[in-house]
This record gives sequence, C-alpha cells and structure tokens, in this order.
Amino acid sequence: MLRRSFMALATVCLLSTCVIAGEKPGEWKELFDGKTFEGWKLNEHKESWSIEDGKLVCDGERSHLFYVGDDKPFTNFEFECEVMTTPGSNAGIYFHTKFQDTGWPRFGQEVQVNVSHSDPKKSGSLYGVVDVGNPPLKDNEWYKTWVKVEGKHVIIKVNDTVTVDYTEPDGKEAFSADFERRIGAGTFALQAHDPKSKVYFRNLKVRRLP
Repeated sequence: MLRRSFMALATVCLLSTCVIAGEKPGEWKELFDGKTFEGWKLNEHKESWSIEDGKLVCDGERSHLFYVGDDKPFTNFEFECEVMTTPGSNAGIYFHTKFQDTGWPRFGQEVQVNVSHSDPKKSGSLYGVVDVGNPPLKDNEWYKTWVKVEGKHVIIKVNDTVTVDYTEPDGKEAFSADFERRIGAGTFALQAHDPKSKVYFRNLKVRRLP
C-alpha cells in the first residue's frame, strides 16, 4: 500500500513538472496585438481607451484596462513596454492586481507614469512604496519601462536607469484600508487617470520566471 501511494505521488509530481515545463519560462509573450483589445478587459468609462497605429491610448475619465489573456496569475516575471506621456499627464502600470469594476485598483503594485504632472511621484516610482522624483525623461518622447519581480524583490528600470530596487519585508501590512500594495500574484493593468492625461503605450510583453 505504501509503495502504491508513493508511486501515485511520484506520478502527480511528474505531471506537475511537465505542466510547469510546458509553460516554458523565459519566453517573451506579447500582451497587445496592436489592433484590438483581445486579451484585455475594460472597466468603467470604456470610452477613455482607444487604439491608434499600434498603440494603446488613454485619454478620458478614470478607467483601467486589465490583462485577462492568461488564466494563470503572474508571480515572478519580467515585463516591459514603451510609454509616451503628453504634458501634464498621469497614468500607471499595475502588476499583481486583479479585475474590479470601478475605482482605483485595490490590489497589486503600481509603477507610476508621470513626467510633468503635478504629482511629485514620477515615472519609475513604485507608487507609495519607493517614490522617484525628476527622472531624465521628456513628454512626447518614448521611453521604456522594465519591471522584474522575483519573490519579494522588485527592480524597475526607466530606459537603462534603475529607479527602484526594493525587497518587501516579511509581514508587511497593507498600505491602507483601501489599498493593499503588497507583492503576491495577479495580472497587469493600465491606468487612464483623468481627462487631462493622454498617454500612449506600445510593445507590451512579459516573460514568466521560475
């Protein structure tokens, strides 16, 4: 009986290994096809989002665009995209979040998108956790945002500059009653912040890490 149980357990482990191996960590996956919202889900104020010449464009009332093209949550990963702000604009890139119908996302972390908006937390910040001021960026110019998460360790780069190198302490409490802001697992979301904030996104991709 013990031998049979051991064999059954070994089979389960082998199958689990095969499933994990089949996901092929390290392969980049495009999140946006440049033409449609396939794989994405809009919440409130859907009209705030559009697609122009291969770019996702936010321009309008508060709205969030959640990636729903993969059933398995993202835990450890590398993510990158290109962003272009316009003068006075504000937006965000969320990770480890989950879909909600309205409001600012409660779950996950936000990578700030802000070159010249009045909010002092600028592009490359891990919003409300590690904040950055005055990155060497300009409105109306494309820049790359790169995020790497392994365990509780987060690195953010803007172009080739590391803006955040942060390890979440064990037992970290929620940021507030309204926002968790803790590292865990989930999906990605893009933020349309307000009617005066027009921001462009393109070349969004991710690769899972072991």
